[in-house]
Amino acid sequence: MPVLSRMITNKAFLGATLAAGKSSHSSALSSQTVPTNSGRSTSGSLPTPRSEEEILSSPHLKAFTLSELKNATRNFRPDHLIGEGGFGYVYKGWIDEHTLGVARAGSGMVVAIKKLKPNGLQGHKEWLCEVNYLGLLHHQNLVKLFGYCLDGEKRLLVYEYLPRGSLENHLFRRTARTLSWAIRIRVAIDAARGLAFLHNSEEQVIYRDFKTSNILLDAEFNAKLSDFGLAKAGPTGDRTHVSTQVMGTQGYAAPEYMATGRLTTKCDIYSYGVVLLELISGRRAVDKTKVGVEQYLVDWARPHLSNRRKLFRIMDTKLEGQYSLSGAFKVAVLALQCIGEDKHRPNMSEVLQALEQLPLQTSRQAPSPSHLQQSPCPSPVSKSPLSHNYHPSPVNMSPRGSPMPPYMKTPLVKFPQGRLAEDRSGGGVGTQKITPV
Repeated sequence: MPVLSRMITNKAFLGATLAAGKSSHSSALSSQTVPTNSGRSTSGSLPTPRSEEEILSSPHLKAFTLSELKNATRNFRPDHLIGEGGFGYVYKGWIDEHTLGVARAGSGMVVAIKKLKPNGLQGHKEWLCEVNYLGLLHHQNLVKLFGYCLDGEKRLLVYEYLPRGSLENHLFRRTARTLSWAIRIRVAIDAARGLAFLHNSEEQVIYRDFKTSNILLDAEFNAKLSDFGLAKAGPTGDRTHVSTQVMGTQGYAAPEYMATGRLTTKCDIYSYGVVLLELISGRRAVDKTKVGVEQYLVDWARPHLSNRRKLFRIMDTKLEGQYSLSGAFKVAVLALQCIGEDKHRPNMSEVLQALEQLPLQTSRQAPSPSHLQQSPCPSPVSKSPLSHNYHPSPVNMSPRGSPMPPYMKTPLVKFPQGRLAEDRSGGGVGTQKITPV
């Protein structure tokens, strides 16, 4: 039985951006190397492999001293703590925007400083992997890294501060305000852009830990991907996959990866589909407080995704019907494609194209469940309902169940298979028993 080596209940740590200046560090450097990828980043190419010394000598990152970060956080005061997880703790700090030197609390630029636990879930290899990728790949939908600190056994990372925290908190905290449908779609698009950037880099990057707790939001609800500790270089040459130890988070990991250890970008697509389901339903990927099939979001939602009449059963009730029914249905079908059999999943560019053609605003309130039950609609399983000519208002169907209008029959994105694939993956992650180590 496969084992997920890393299960993190990642509390929204709040991220980091680059500023610059090559900086020296006094810490001893090992000869450890990390596989890397070069993407279409602002920093040029990424040689493969890179030694630890090369990674930590990045001209785009500052090597902070422990003393500097103590001063930036007032010696890691408890009232500066903004996040905690299996990896360690995240503190709010202040640095000078131009020199990156320590600034007085309340002045300068706010940053988030991640301090790893000595025996936490994120070890030196994951820490170095994050420095490697975020030190070289720059994109508006990736969290930005200013620098790091390596002092003996102490390892820290300095990120830009993202004040709205994680998508996880906004979806699942009882005290959080409900995210509107428009914001949910915007977040989905931003996250898709980040993944598409990684997947389409000159040397492909597989994120491997896509989940709501790793999607961080700035003040305007722009989303950025964080935590690159599990990122992996994609296959090269004639190789179709990367064979690796199974690592990730229960509920998000693709079933074929869990079963074989074979990693591809389609594993990220599966995880993305799970997050789409969380955005639609307001439910967690795994919820042990529920009973039976409802514990696992993929298993519970799958039967409803291709049936317009059943979709209301899984929609987040906190939305109070304020969403476009046809738009929600298109997102649901897209999610179904993402969690389907790996060879039939769309690629990230196709997912992004589909989402970008959805309207961000609700034209009118979605019909009530009773109306949906009286209005049968053909199943879209044979053909995707995603269309090139999208109409923002919900589809008007007669009580007798008239056929779908033409724009609901034309795929928005013509995936290689040209249809929704019948899922044969055996029920998704929920059918596998996972033990963390």
